Amino acid sequence: MEEENEYVSLPFFGIPKILPYIKKYTWSIVAMLIAVLLGSAMDIIFPLFNRYAIDNFIGKGTVKGLGVFVLLYVLALLVQNAGNFVSAYLSARNEIAVDRDMRNYSFAHLQTLSFSYFNQNNVGYIHARVMSDTGRIGEIVSWNLLDLSWNTLYVVGVYVVMFSINVKLTLFVSVLVPISLALFAFFEKKLVFLNRKQRTLNSKITGDFNEGITGAKTIKTLVVEETINNDFMKDTDDMRRLTVHTTHFSALFSATISLISAVALSLVLWQGGHLTMDGVMMIGTLSVFMSYAQGIMDPIQQIVGDISYLIQCQVNIERFTNLMNTESDVADSPEVVEKYGDTFNPKKENWESLKGNVEFKDVSFKYPDGDEMVLSHFNLKVPEGTNVAIVGETGAGKSTLVNLVCRFFEPVEGEVLIDGRNAKERSQLWLHSNIGYVLQTPHLFSGTVRENLKYGNPDASDEEIMQAIRLVDAESVIEKMDKGLDSEVGEGGDLLSTGEKQLLSFARAILADPRILVLDEATSSIDTVTEKRIQDAIGKVIKGRTSFMIAHRLSTVVDADVILVVRDGKIIEQGKHAELMKKKGYYYELFTRQFQDSATEKAYSDSPALQ
Repeated sequence: MEEENEYVSLPFFGIPKILPYIKKYTWSIVAMLIAVLLGSAMDIIFPLFNRYAIDNFIGKGTVKGLGVFVLLYVLALLVQNAGNFVSAYLSARNEIAVDRDMRNYSFAHLQTLSFSYFNQNNVGYIHARVMSDTGRIGEIVSWNLLDLSWNTLYVVGVYVVMFSINVKLTLFVSVLVPISLALFAFFEKKLVFLNRKQRTLNSKITGDFNEGITGAKTIKTLVVEETINNDFMKDTDDMRRLTVHTTHFSALFSATISLISAVALSLVLWQGGHLTMDGVMMIGTLSVFMSYAQGIMDPIQQIVGDISYLIQCQVNIERFTNLMNTESDVADSPEVVEKYGDTFNPKKENWESLKGNVEFKDVSFKYPDGDEMVLSHFNLKVPEGTNVAIVGETGAGKSTLVNLVCRFFEPVEGEVLIDGRNAKERSQLWLHSNIGYVLQTPHLFSGTVRENLKYGNPDASDEEIMQAIRLVDAESVIEKMDKGLDSEVGEGGDLLSTGEKQLLSFARAILADPRILVLDEATSSIDTVTEKRIQDAIGKVIKGRTSFMIAHRLSTVVDADVILVVRDGKIIEQGKHAELMKKKGYYYELFTRQFQDSATEKAYSDSPALQ
């Protein structure tokens, strides 16, 4: 994951890169800028009202024309408030809309990327792209643009008015501008540095707090409560000291701004006083200069801050656009998309039925982040309805074949044929819609049992859902839940046991009525009773379907039509169970070793000493 203090240098702060994503809000942004222009113009005009009142009413001791003056003043107030309201409203609306759209764009784009992207980028990195970076970009095109526009228009407008009134006095005030910019830049850089340290430390505190909760059991069993607590207290104490230091520096910054404003005001009073005494300038004009001199330093400081924020946000823009420009290494061709549709716009009327014939034809493959070939000129025919078992030790590479069948990855050479045609000739969605996949670690989505099972078939009736549940012998799971199918499963299915989640995920896969069924060590993390229930269900549901079973427990694959034995990422043996046992090769070694381990475990558990 990229560091927060990483900077990039992009033309125009990288704004052109995000224009394609915000162009639908062009008129809303233009309207916001017009409203900003009106609001800042009124802020510039009000001191001129004061000058007119001093010179024409107070100075002359008359109220002639006061009614018109008040009417115009009230009208200016209304225009100012209307401009401020409209600009703030449109800015807030733009921020929310752009933030929403960019999160939708990035999340939707993530759905089109292949497994290799998620293998190479961790969850925290991806989460930051979708949530943090898009949020900052939303701020840029809303509040940052509003502030920068208002402050710039105000400063430019004030200088135009001041120069038109008195050039000499304006130059006196302008002497302080370069000094102010240098001081603002120095303070801004220091405050950005301190704020970054605060954010980093805050992230660490949040991480410590999270680990203190999620790792509570481990902390207690290791008896490290004091160590964990001391580490947390040290981080919070560091945060206290850093926050105090930042607050002191921020207060010094504010005091410096006030000092510069006071100096500017003093210069105006000193020089303007002489001009007034000499009759060159009227008191009302002096009042205008005093207002402008006192009020111009804060907008200049805000401009420096806005530009500094834009510089920081270049990283967010770069990371977001890099994500959006990332192309999947498994993608449908334009011709396939034209005929079969894409992930979000499928043309199901053109989808052919899938029988389940799979063939590896001279396939060579290596993972995108790997250097060695996992498969080299591999050939295998899997007729419709064949039960293929893939076995080997942990980390041997058993999932490779399944990943290619499901088209999660593409072969480097050769072809994977589905029903006699290259898998690339039809859409990924068509293929995935015909595959049921049950993972070793089951995942359920937050929601009810019914909602989770309907991910397998959105149009399934309750009767069809219950039929799938009965097929995998999961009725007892539903019966013991308070609300049956309407019971909540919790985040990630945390309200259920691993075995219960596995049974429901198996029912979800069956509900889709897949032609190809993939079981990725689906029984390795559950108890023997649940395993027996699932094995019985597997025997029922694989009939008539092509199935690939990745198995750790070899006793579950003895009836497979073909067993592929994987070692160090290579398929070293293949055949039926009896054939492989006769060869007395690596499979024989794995099977006998596992059988002996199971026998030893059973003998140990049956020992009278343990009864």
